[in-house]
Amino acid sequence: MTASNRHDGSGDDAAHLRGLLPDAPEWDLTPTRHLHHRNVLLREIDQEQTAAPTPVTPALQRRWLRPVFLLPATAMALAGALILTLPGTEQEPGAKAEATDAKHAAANGVVLTLDRIAAASMEVDVEPVRDDQFVYVRSLVRGNEGAFDGPVKLGAPHRREIWVSQDSAPITRTGVIRESGKGVPMSGQRIPIETAAPDGSAEQGVPAGIDRPTYQWLAKLPTDTDALRKLLYAQTRPLENESKDQAVFRKIGDLLNETVMPPANAAALYKTVATIPGVSVTPDATDAAGRHGIGITREETGAATRDEWIFDRNSFTLLGSRSYLTHTAGTKPSTLYNSTAIMETGVVDRDDREPTDKQKTA
Repeated sequence: MTASNRHDGSGDDAAHLRGLLPDAPEWDLTPTRHLHHRNVLLREIDQEQTAAPTPVTPALQRRWLRPVFLLPATAMALAGALILTLPGTEQEPGAKAEATDAKHAAANGVVLTLDRIAAASMEVDVEPVRDDQFVYVRSLVRGNEGAFDGPVKLGAPHRREIWVSQDSAPITRTGVIRESGKGVPMSGQRIPIETAAPDGSAEQGVPAGIDRPTYQWLAKLPTDTDALRKLLYAQTRPLENESKDQAVFRKIGDLLNETVMPPANAAALYKTVATIPGVSVTPDATDAAGRHGIGITREETGAATRDEWIFDRNSFTLLGSRSYLTHTAGTKPSTLYNSTAIMETGVVDRDDREPTDKQKTA
């Protein structure tokens, strides 16, 4: 696979960027900017300090509680490296210019990274999924098991399987979920997923759409970045204390997670992420299975959360995600409260079957 962007950088800084995104031969940032800002890209990223447990607020508790009557979706909103200026601290003109240049360098890094992820998604061979089939995803997940409005208590990793209906017509039963592991409620039992309409009614069911994405619906999305961005901003509803940018960021994560779609649509979604303010790159991120990769992140200050998607360093396939509470008063800057690892994806004809090797897409 070849990168679509080039520059003539060399030396330690080029090596640093190759370490961030392996196999990319060159990057379109100047060597001078590399020298000034390579460390800035690592500053403030994914720092975890020991401190008292983070209290869970009611609003945040609602974010990770997922009733089975709602279509589950991994909270894959993005967060990242912030260039911070302490209140009351004046910067020299040179420092201000350096901070500005560093922001530009970080923005370029995000675009280049997501371009490579988009290019990798175009290489995936995807068979069209019929309306009568199900997308199957097996994951390893860790979630908060702390008391409501109490400190975060991250549970042990456990197995999660989901069968998502691809029926485009209005339906109420949208799939089946099964979670297995020590301490998991109803461990090993198959639980139907039932989804009500936004107004609460369920008699007519819910059609395919932005809140219930199917292969056929995703295939009809615009592949032009501007058109897709306009559609997503128009149709996405923010949660409590959530900005519109974060809402779209989260929604794109939902559309990419536990779905199968044509490569061109996946690539368009990744390119759209690069247009959302506040998105950045984490050089090293770890999923629930302990696999290391590159993180695409965004921090939402209004909700004091930071979410991260994790991609394989070589294939750029999606490995999983993790979510943090951030900068809550009297607590440490980052507290992990959710982590996932996608272990297997496939397409099956029934919601009680696991995919054969030929039916697996990842």
